[in-house]
Amino acid sequence: MSGFIYVIYFAITIYAWLIVARAVMSWLNLRPGSAACSLQTVLVNVTEPYLGLFRRVVPVARIGGTGLDFSAVVALIVLFVALQVLVRL
Repeated sequence: MSGFIYVIYFAITIYAWLIVARAVMSWLNLRPGSAACSLQTVLVNVTEPYLGLFRRVVPVARIGGTGLDFSAVVALIVLFVALQVLVRL
């Protein structure tokens, strides 16, 4: 793998982990003003432009009174497909 492709591969991998971290932190009840809340705000600001693309296409699944957002799952699948394409170059 060439150096440029390796850098792109590494950046996509880090971005995928940021999306996973955002999803996990969204399950937590964070206290406003805490360091964890600040970290969650940064994660939202970094990942929302990409996840927003999928939110427009993937509808929220309604289960009873709860809505499940699968846009992060679809976004991660797209990133992992991109990683597989890069590996094959």
